[in-house]
Amino acid sequence: MTWSFSLGRLLGSELRVHVTFFLLLAWVGFAAYASGGLPAAIENLFFVLALFACVVAHEFGHVLMARRYGIKTPDITLLPIGGLARLERMPEKPMQEVWVALAGPAVNIVIWIILVALGAGMPLETMAQIDTTIPGLLNRLAYVNLLLAAFNMIPAFPMDGGRVFRALLCLKMDRVKATRIAVIGGQIVAVAFGFWGLSTGNAILVLIAVFVFIAANSEGQDVAMRSIARRVLARDAMITEFHALSPSDTLATAAQAVIHTTQHEFPVLDGDGALLGFVTRDHLFAALAGDTPRSDPATSIMETNIPRVQLTSGLEMVLETLHKGAPAIAVCSQTGKMVGYITRENIGELMVIQGR
Repeated sequence: MTWSFSLGRLLGSELRVHVTFFLLLAWVGFAAYASGGLPAAIENLFFVLALFACVVAHEFGHVLMARRYGIKTPDITLLPIGGLARLERMPEKPMQEVWVALAGPAVNIVIWIILVALGAGMPLETMAQIDTTIPGLLNRLAYVNLLLAAFNMIPAFPMDGGRVFRALLCLKMDRVKATRIAVIGGQIVAVAFGFWGLSTGNAILVLIAVFVFIAANSEGQDVAMRSIARRVLARDAMITEFHALSPSDTLATAAQAVIHTTQHEFPVLDGDGALLGFVTRDHLFAALAGDTPRSDPATSIMETNIPRVQLTSGLEMVLETLHKGAPAIAVCSQTGKMVGYITRENIGELMVIQGR
């Protein structure tokens, strides 16, 4: 995820934090200092850090359960509204997805039980003071963990409860239809959250509403795309009419190609038609903006780590590779000659043509 940086690795996954997380810490610290001075600011900041440690534990609940089903988990990113564990794929079997989704809230329940055993309590009369230091750190932390478990089980896709809802629908219908229903449900809940947040002046609820709405739509499109990808081969989706560069072409030549075509990436081919790499618009513009001489060879800025697939490779495998950050996937014949390439954009166009 962009605008995030690594804190290191934990239990086999990279732990990352988004820069906006520090904006949350600054806001919490400033608000607490304004109302209660330095001691209140320190306690509230410590509470937020402890809370996000619980969020990390929640995400590792998903991660460790996913690994039981052979699903790799590259990283976890901390955001102001919670955490996001990135799985290389979601479980295809409905009950596996149910267990992966339930593992996160289950961790919060376990934390709540431990805190209660340590003496935490939350009398009803102090619940309204959860945003102050009056109830005490352990009490607040126990209550929020219970709240996190309940909140995450709201059937709003792609939250945990929404994933359980989608998985149970998959027992009765195909995955694409089940996802569409879960997405609509999630977006209805998101609109309700947004209205609630705007009515009460709660910015966090508004942020959650925006995140749920966008994430639900994005995942719905991804599932639909993968459904189509299972039925399509690389040769059906590849771009076959393109402008290629040669190893002797300069940045000036590449710039002319950008002007005269609509391509965003240009393959560099040797005399036998074998791929050497891709020159992308972004890299070209960055080089020209940095006063790089236009007489420099285009190969000086090309990306060489380009995945290659065969004509009969399944499009689902191509999607997996594109998700790892490649600008394009080269489609090659058995002799190694590049006959076409695939990008995210033309897969999206194929999805529309195939009729989602």
